[in-house]
Amino acid sequence: MAENQKMDKAVAIVYDAEKSSAPRVVASGKGEIARKIIETAREAGIHIQEDPDLVELLAKVPLGQEIPAELYRTVAEVLAFVYKVNEQFKNKLES
Repeated sequence: MAENQKMDKAVAIVYDAEKSSAPRVVASGKGEIARKIIETAREAGIHIQEDPDLVELLAKVPLGQEIPAELYRTVAEVLAFVYKVNEQFKNKLES
């Protein structure tokens, strides 16, 4: 089974400290929509973090809304990991 087929739900978040105080849900879906979210992220070079429990919680947040305060710590850990991976990748490209 292909990796995309294993993930039947996906949620995309964005965080811009200049525009909002918390990350916002910008896409959410299951089935074919989830596969499109994942495909679009991959094509854009965006890191994909697999966490089914977090996806279940984030999927309940309406599109365009900030994530609830209860999820700040978990999402902050994911974002810190993503920023670290991106920085390491950038450094490899530059060397």
